Amino acid sequence: MAGLVPAIHVLTAKDKEGVDARHEAGHDEREKIGNKMNQPASAYFMEDRHDPTEAHTLSVLVQNEPGVLARVIGLFSGRGYNIESLTVSETENQKHVSRITIVTTGTPMVIEQIKHQLDRMVPVYRVVDMTLTGRSIERELAMVKLRGTGEHRVEALRLAEAFRARVIDATTESFVFEITGNSAKINQFIDLMRPLGLVEVSRTGVAAIGRGPEGM
Repeated sequence: MAGLVPAIHVLTAKDKEGVDARHEAGHDEREKIGNKMNQPASAYFMEDRHDPTEAHTLSVLVQNEPGVLARVIGLFSGRGYNIESLTVSETENQKHVSRITIVTTGTPMVIEQIKHQLDRMVPVYRVVDMTLTGRSIERELAMVKLRGTGEHRVEALRLAEAFRARVIDATTESFVFEITGNSAKINQFIDLMRPLGLVEVSRTGVAAIGRGPEGM
């Protein structure tokens, strides 16, 4: 009996194109998976995107020593946390203590992560979420420069009086107003000044303190 001859399949040009296409598709899929794994470990990538985003004001007492502010900023940038506003100044000269006020945004889970990470830093004495206390005063100072004459000039002065903004510099063609208040008030004032010849704005950022006799 004659032996069985195994069938030999010869790849045609069309078959080779199909194999190459499947190989490239598999390579692209592996590359996509690798790129996802190499993304930065930001809390915003790990959290549920459907959670509501909140703005919180954090007061942080730290030892006034070189590099503290850089370490705090590095914590935010390294983990992808957002900073809307940041102010810092020495508040207790004899104890060498500085107070950092940070306005940040994120989901409740992200805000908790930020507070825990800050609290674990060595030069940090205390972290207080002023938004959660519900008993804080927040203020910001802004200097607003306008250029204009005629009716625009008169209207700008009228609005400044309504917002209790005062003129700290004036020429025949321009004004510089100083306004103090919460961020919403300052934003509203700036928006009203835009059509009247707004040139530039300089803002200090938010400073916050708790109400009542107790300290931080």
